[in-house]
Amino acid sequence: MFLFSKIRVLILSGLLLVAGFGFGAPAFADTAREQLRAFVDQVQSASGDFSQYTVGPQGQTKPPQRGRFLFMRPGRFKWDVVKPYEQQIVSNGREIYQFDPDLNQVTVRKVDQALGASPAAILFGSGSLEQSFEVMALPDREALVWLRAKPKQADAGFVHVDLGFKDGLPHRIILLDAFGQTTHVELAGLIRNPGLSTSNFDFVPPKGADVVRMQ
Repeated sequence: MFLFSKIRVLILSGLLLVAGFGFGAPAFADTAREQLRAFVDQVQSASGDFSQYTVGPQGQTKPPQRGRFLFMRPGRFKWDVVKPYEQQIVSNGREIYQFDPDLNQVTVRKVDQALGASPAAILFGSGSLEQSFEVMALPDREALVWLRAKPKQADAGFVHVDLGFKDGLPHRIILLDAFGQTTHVELAGLIRNPGLSTSNFDFVPPKGADVVRMQ
């Protein structure tokens, strides 16, 4: 799964940590900064669909996954994999629950432990992006404005994550992890500020589920 257990979720949804920062000389940098500002200023919550697939270091492709997501800043999100098998990751802003129905197992982590310098910190957190990441603008491609974030800490579990924006919203995410695997995530049907409440991110472990709390 892409994000916490193997730090490959997308989700995960754009750079919402800062309102703007300098990228240097390239002309496309100003556009990238504008996209970031629009996302941070205008989108406090969102819902939508995602599809993702992972390519191994030897070029082998794992089966694609599809599902739906919700997020509400800071730190609340729900990432539901529907196909080819069900899996759910939910954060209530304090703890993150990863539920595997096939195993009937719930893994629980503190948000601070799970986010850190992960892609989720870029997508759903709050604070200064430059505290944990080196950020650079990339050339535009596929009608998107691209940014790259590299974690400053050596044990982040991934090398870098590229995010493609259009009209102030994230559309694609490409993450290279520490094992040489590349995860591609595409977001679609994104609805800005859909009127979510904190109750949308409550999670109660199913009866009989094995609950494992990570220290």
